[in-house]
Amino acid sequence: MKYTPEFITELGEDQIFVFGSNLAGKHNGGGARIAFEKFGAIYGQAFGSQGQSYAIPTLGFDFEKISLAEIKLYIDLFFNYAFNHPQYKFLVTKIGCGIAGYKISEIAPLLLNPFKNIVLPKEFVDAQNNACV
Repeated sequence: MKYTPEFITELGEDQIFVFGSNLAGKHNGGGARIAFEKFGAIYGQAFGSQGQSYAIPTLGFDFEKISLAEIKLYIDLFFNYAFNHPQYKFLVTKIGCGIAGYKISEIAPLLLNPFKNIVLPKEFVDAQNNACV
């Protein structure tokens, strides 16, 4: 798989759904809701591995945007987790670009990574490639 599919309704047993969350862990909308309803995300848990999903906060406790620098800290923790779990393929959704309202061009550079087990949306890869030209 070269890119994360636009719509994910099921996962292979070695796949992890990576979604944007809020610091309250209220998985009520967007990818967070899908993660909660289908892939084992835990209501009230804002960050990290949950069932067959992994949460990266992009919104605060009151659903306000958190800074890109703070999001990058959570992404770096995710990279560490992915590095230490090479048996899984992590399907990253367009975190931060839905309810949080960030542009793809703002989030994509935060997800530059050397790991073969992390799959990104095509839009993120295209934005990364365009930034490097």
